[in-house]
Parts: sequence; C-alpha cells; structure tokens
Amino acid sequence: MVNLDGARVAGELNSSHPNANAALMPANGQLPYPVIVQRGLLSTLSQQVSECAPAYRYAVIADRTVFTYHGDILERGFPSDRTLFLTVPPGEREKTREQWARLTDALLDWGAGRDTTIVAVGGGVVCDLAGFVAATFMRGVPIVQVPTTLLAMVDASVGGKTGVDTAAGKNLVGAFHNPSAVIVDPNVLGSLPLPVFRSGLAEMIKHGVLASESYFEALNRALPELSGENPAHVAALTQLIADSIGIKAKVVIEDEREGGRRQTLNFGHTIAHAIEQQAGYDMLHGDAVAIGMIVETEISTLLGIADASVGQRVRDAVTRAGLPLTVPAEIDLEVVLAATYGDKKARGGVARYALPERIGTMTIGDGAWSVGVANEVARAALQRHA
Repeated sequence: MVNLDGARVAGELNSSHPNANAALMPANGQLPYPVIVQRGLLSTLSQQVSECAPAYRYAVIADRTVFTYHGDILERGFPSDRTLFLTVPPGEREKTREQWARLTDALLDWGAGRDTTIVAVGGGVVCDLAGFVAATFMRGVPIVQVPTTLLAMVDASVGGKTGVDTAAGKNLVGAFHNPSAVIVDPNVLGSLPLPVFRSGLAEMIKHGVLASESYFEALNRALPELSGENPAHVAALTQLIADSIGIKAKVVIEDEREGGRRQTLNFGHTIAHAIEQQAGYDMLHGDAVAIGMIVETEISTLLGIADASVGQRVRDAVTRAGLPLTVPAEIDLEVVLAATYGDKKARGGVARYALPERIGTMTIGDGAWSVGVANEVARAALQRHA
C-alpha cells in the first residue's frame, strides 16, 4: 500500500485497503505490510506507529545525527514513561554484532518484553541493525521502519532483510523479518549532505536497469535536478521514490527468500560489497553500487549477454547522478576478486552475478537469475574500470 501526496504506484503495492495505516494480512500480489510515502509524515510519527503496530512500550532506535535534527519531532506523542530512545553513531562501521548486543542489552535492562514495538529511524545501517534486533529480541517483536536517507527509502527499509556486517563481509549474519509498516517522509531528505543523497540514486538506477526501462528513462530525465544543490525539493521526487519502492516490492512479493528473481536485486552488489569490505566500510554504499553496476554490466558484455550500448546507458546514468565511475586507485583488484568468493551470493565456490541483458531485463542465467563468472572475466571487467 502506498499513500501519496498526488503520486500513485501502479499495482506493485497493494492499494485496496481503505486505511493507509492499517496492518495488512499477506495475500497474493501484496506486501504483508503497508508502505506509506508522503511528505510531512514524520510530524505524526507516533500516531502512525500506534496505528500500524500498537504496543505497550516503544523503543525508538535512531541514527545519532538524525536524532540531532529531528529529536523533538520523534519524541512528540510517544508516552514518555513507556518509550525508550536509543541512538547509533552514523556509518556502516556501526552495523556490528557489538552494536546489536548493546541495543539488545539496553532493551533488557529497560524491561522491554514482547509487548514492545521497535521503531527504526535512520539510514540503511539503522534499518538493518534495528531490524536484526527486532528479529531476535524475544524471538521477534514488531518493527516499524522509518528510513531517512534516499537509499534506505528505496532499498533497505523494504523487503524484510536485516543483519550486521562481520570482518568476513557485509550482511553475513542476519534474518528475514518483515516490518509492520514502512513510513517514508521525503521532507527529511532536505537535511542530508548531497553526497549521501546522491548515494541513494544508485539504487534507483539499479531498479530501472533490472525491471523497468520506462522508469529508467523517467529517472534519467530527472537526474540533472536530483544531483543538483536542492534535490529534496524536486517535484518529481516523491513519485520516483514510490515507483522505485514499487519495483522492489514487486520483486520481493515474487520471491521473499531470495531463491529466484529476488537475486536480481543484487545487481552491482557482488563487486560493491567486495570494494566496501576492502575500504573498511569507509565508503558510501551507493558509490560502491554505482561502480559495481558499471563493472558488472561490463561482465555481461564480455560474456555476450548484453551489447555495449547497455553499459553506455548505465555509465551515462551514473554520470548524471554525480556518482563515481571507476574503482578507486587504492583498491587492490585481486583482493576484490577474492572477496567475491566469500560473498553470500557465491555458490559451490564460484562467484555469482546478477547481470542485465538490456535495460529493464535481467538474464535468467542457469535458471537461478544469476550467473557464475570465471575470475579472468571479472578481472578483465575490473581492469577496464580501474
């Protein structure tokens, strides 16, 4: 379900229920929870949460920087004697088992039980981390996702994936745990640094490449404005966010546990995760994904799955978004290759990639929506964009 200020998602999310804040039961063609996209929602967050996931206690886990900007609004309306506010420092380095333990212990010390709803307010790190806390605390409590970065709005908050990073790689410890609702307020994007906003454009480009040429072109037309100085105020932004969520939702509905088509959402991520790991997670995720999409489209071209025009269109979109085009000079390509074998998408000791045939269509590969790629092919693609 998507409730929009003048925008509409065509069919990908359930729109049949008259109350946008009511929790929905799973049904064919529907997400089992509402996704609400509307400017100004943060100002009524406590009301939205109490309608979507009513509880005796509420635990708000927020990005520390977000809380600095929006703490007064976040605190408004929640019962002061039955609400715990916890903050997490910003950055991928905080998505750890140690932070999971700290947050879980804080909930236990406070006396939280299964009568508690967790509210995650922040970017992808907080969405994933708080989601993993919710998935494991008392064997699972409700969570409402409130993404505050563009990347989290169109990716991390939707789909039920939760987890933490380890020294061996990203998201290798986690669980599937659907939220009770996802509440998206595009107004909060106005406080994002421009590089962080642009990072989210990579996931939107990815959604166009893997599922919709028409969306890819609509996004392309808007990218010059969206990569400019005031992107949060672009008129088309709310609709583009909703449509991007709709694309991901449609894929997730088909394949909740990533056994088939959901693997296409990994486009760009096999290389991206390997780069991020080598960079010590001191790199914006969307920047790594942008590079990963370019390299992996090159792999598709080298394998004869896509022609060279597909790679050119992906590079053009990444350029318009103001995102990086090449692997940073300090990154060791052989280490990147080795890391792809430890990625959770690897099978039978072979690194696997979700590869485009053309804009809007991914290859089925060997029937699993991903392709095993030999080291020499991946190396050649990396070298062309290093």
